[in-house]
Amino acid sequence: MDRVRAHIRDIMDFPIPGIVFKDITPVIKDPEALKTAIDELCRPFENVTLSAVAGMEARGFIFGSLVAYQLGVGFIPLRKPGKLPYDVKSKSYDLEYGSATLEVHTDAVEPGQKILIIDDLLATGGTALASCELLEELGAEIVSCAFMIELKELGGRQKLGGRPVHALLSY
Repeated sequence: MDRVRAHIRDIMDFPIPGIVFKDITPVIKDPEALKTAIDELCRPFENVTLSAVAGMEARGFIFGSLVAYQLGVGFIPLRKPGKLPYDVKSKSYDLEYGSATLEVHTDAVEPGQKILIIDDLLATGGTALASCELLEELGAEIVSCAFMIELKELGGRQKLGGRPVHALLSY
């Protein structure tokens, strides 16, 4: 994980003043760092029964689709409004610097399916909580939420209400 951590750079005052953005693009640029990150995201779930992996637009798509592929399950995209062509269910939530909405196709999951949620970063937990609630409203069971990075001081893990959380790196 040292190689992965070494490839994460801080961008000051992005997207607004006062925010330190953890930029993962150097990780996905480096094949060895990316492989390590995906292997370690998958490791706790290799022997867990999963129906699919869900990932949030946009960086959750990168890690989520690779984890789904490696674990041999399908991928569920959780998208920004207006991007999905079929019937959708929506969930709005607050971010540390604004608000947002996620959508999912209404037929993305069936009741009882076991879903792993993947994103690059857990900060305040708003995006992850909205993702969990959105899929649970469709009948899914959230097995865990997994992240490459957790910003512990922002308390996102606590916001997830006891749902299991796995993070590769903590800051």
